[in-house]
Amino acid sequence: MNFSLLRRHTLFTVSVLLSTSLVSLPPLLTVVPPAAAQTIAADNDERLNQLFEQGQDLVQAGNLPQAIEVYQQAAAIAPDNARIFSAIGFLQARQNNFQAAAEAYQKAVSLESDNADFHYALGFSQASLGNYEEAAQAYEQATQLDRNNVDAHLGLGVVLARQGNLEGAIAAYRRVLALRPNNARIYESIGSAYLQKGDYEDALQALQQAARLDARRGSIQLNLGVALLNLGNTQAGMDALKRAADLEPRNGMIRMQIGDVYQAQGNAEQAINLYQQAISLQPDLKEAYVELGQLYLEQQNYLLAIVTYRELTQRAPEDADAHFYLGQALQGRNRTDEAIAAFEKARDLYEQQNNRDGLAQAEDALDELGQG
Repeated sequence: MNFSLLRRHTLFTVSVLLSTSLVSLPPLLTVVPPAAAQTIAADNDERLNQLFEQGQDLVQAGNLPQAIEVYQQAAAIAPDNARIFSAIGFLQARQNNFQAAAEAYQKAVSLESDNADFHYALGFSQASLGNYEEAAQAYEQATQLDRNNVDAHLGLGVVLARQGNLEGAIAAYRRVLALRPNNARIYESIGSAYLQKGDYEDALQALQQAARLDARRGSIQLNLGVALLNLGNTQAGMDALKRAADLEPRNGMIRMQIGDVYQAQGNAEQAINLYQQAISLQPDLKEAYVELGQLYLEQQNYLLAIVTYRELTQRAPEDADAHFYLGQALQGRNRTDEAIAAFEKARDLYEQQNNRDGLAQAEDALDELGQG
């Protein structure tokens, strides 16, 4: 049995990595060290000193927007001070304003190009924006300036994986291993990249090492289960997936993954149960709604399919697929007018999103209902 349909899994592991503590923003004291106050003092500008101290007080009080305003005033007085711009970038990133953060860090880099932390923070901000090529360049520069910067190597691996450069990602992760040889998450990252390549033997080797180092991390067991299943070891794979669910009982993604396995085995009842659990745990998990609805459609249980897809359209009103699937379910119940409305909504969204394949299928569905 081929479990390669478990395509969502590798997307899951990579997306999580960027938000873990392994890939995070450098702390404020790294980018704006206390020594900066001495630099400012040397300028004999009392106003600048006041602004800097006020900014630090605001940060400590948790008033980040006002702190940014204060640092921007300081930057206007001292436009050549890279550390002030890095402080602005840090505070913008803390508020998930990654475009503003990237612009601030770019300015800091232009002023102090040999600072590895600035390049790393720029990479983090660009990666958070989905600008993976720019992020990779910044992370690479950070590793050139500081070859022992573990986070920069790991960040580089993550964005390379997202670009599809899996060999480059694995090489970056292995450089991290030289610095942290007993880190389970790095072995897991390597295993995830091998899974994306379809190299299940190497994935298994890396993931088994990760599991030996951290037996209680659910995502490792999830990765391990997928590798084992793709190698044909169904029982061991299912056992690993069940351990993952036990270790992370609130993780809906894991429930959905197990549901995928049951679906591949032809066990619709168990798959439906797992997809329902996944939705209960993570109500915004689109893929679980899609798979659950498809199973209902296959069973010609159109009423439950309508309920499932109606909820999905409410949670994701701009998702063209959700409206298309809803149309199919409504059509199955001979609710033709409602089905037409759903297909028309899907058609309009597909057109707006320049999705030609989706547009064609929506138009075909409307043609079938005499609305072409």
